Amino acid sequence: MQRTFAAIKPDAFAAGYQGKIIAAIQESGLKIVAMKTLHLSERQAKGFYHVHSERPFFGDLVTFMTEGPIVALVLEGDGAIKRWRDLMGPTNAKEAPKDTMRGQFGTNIERNATHGSDADDTAAFEIGYFFSGLEIA
Repeated sequence: MQRTFAAIKPDAFAAGYQGKIIAAIQESGLKIVAMKTLHLSERQAKGFYHVHSERPFFGDLVTFMTEGPIVALVLEGDGAIKRWRDLMGPTNAKEAPKDTMRGQFGTNIERNATHGSDADDTAAFEIGYFFSGLEIA
């Protein structure tokens, strides 16, 4: 069993899509083993996205991720990272198939409704960033 980190971003949260996204996760067969709602501070968002700190879009990303609440989740299942990334669709919501989370609920490359870890080491960092061991079932 593999675990991955997932987030419902502020755009999807503000639009009220969190229930539909959570339902799609459950329908896909991935198990939610931890979940919470929180509003990231600027410092927290910068820490989470530290790998992008030198990129030109970093400031806009931090601003976006702090504009409202998110839902942070830990998902578990065989091949969880790939399965969640497939369910999310491409980063640019404009290019995402309509049956993906980003295709249904995202707007563009920045406001793309969801986040998911891209590798085992990223998942380990992101899960640990948002959850203590006691918060994961």
